[in-house]
Amino acid sequence: MNDFTSAVASMFAVGRTLEFTVEDRRGPLSPEDALAVRALAREAESNDGVAPLSEQPLLSLETAEAPVRHVLARASSSAENRPAGQRGARGPRGQRLPALLAYAQVDLGGTSRAGAELVVHPLVRRRGIGLAVLSRAMHVAAARDRSLALWAHGDLPAARRLARSRNLAVVRELWRMERPLPALDDLAAEGLAAGDAPDGYRARAFVPGQDEPAWVRLNSRVFAEHPEQGRVTMADVRAREAEDWFDADGFVLVERASDGELVGYCWTKVPPETPRTGEIYVLGVDASARGTGLGGWLLRAGLEKLAGRGTTTVELYVDGDNEAAVAVYERAGFKRAAADVQLAVG
Repeated sequence: MNDFTSAVASMFAVGRTLEFTVEDRRGPLSPEDALAVRALAREAESNDGVAPLSEQPLLSLETAEAPVRHVLARASSSAENRPAGQRGARGPRGQRLPALLAYAQVDLGGTSRAGAELVVHPLVRRRGIGLAVLSRAMHVAAARDRSLALWAHGDLPAARRLARSRNLAVVRELWRMERPLPALDDLAAEGLAAGDAPDGYRARAFVPGQDEPAWVRLNSRVFAEHPEQGRVTMADVRAREAEDWFDADGFVLVERASDGELVGYCWTKVPPETPRTGEIYVLGVDASARGTGLGGWLLRAGLEKLAGRGTTTVELYVDGDNEAAVAVYERAGFKRAAADVQLAVG
């Protein structure tokens, strides 16, 4: 499969009751297929208690500029493939299944490894469908001279079994850390009140339509070595601004007072569906401002914003081997709550 301009499909049969095809294609997906992927992800999350696809793949479903490849396993009949929105084949206990049985997204924007996320409908697991999709995803990566690095959200046993079938081992851990959040008036008692910005700096809220270019430049510097965060683009920022959770007031920017240069930020997130749980979405400090206490101040400023929204729990994500960041968060009362793992050929 060296021609990346056309979809390639293969037919599989599982027992006597389920036939499926696997194809890979460039995006954007049609609205019907994107809807089917989101529905599949919801089914898996309801079954597993953890979302199988993170935010970025969902945003990339219908984005033409995203450097991704989509792999789809569809239920079929011997006569024809059914469209993704129709219901067709039956599961192992006779349940009707959506025609989209599994999905993977392969991110080809990296340099050596292609990140991937994969979800299989709970009713058809351990029947070879996930393995077929993973194999196709690995082939997609190899055709671009990349190895595949598969995210397993929640580090579920099923994902580990699938990874072992292709000799993939853990190469990275992404920790979810959390802590209870006091009410806004009680932050000071726990040493979490931000107070004034450190001397020589001033804080303000992000201004949509004005601050995107400067923020993208700063974020790229701060996370230059990070495989995902350092690649955030203007289009990525605007996609998040269009989300229902976006709140410019909860996006704190810090400038150097002497020249107005943007040197730090703390972006917070409160999903409408879980308003009691907020997130320190991303926090960064320019190298020129490190050692000034600005990072700790930005964290406290973010907690203040979340407390002001009425959240009672705050979470954040950090690479498990980032010892400096983990230490900062632990001093602020955060504890590891769960982990996602990335699996690849070591």
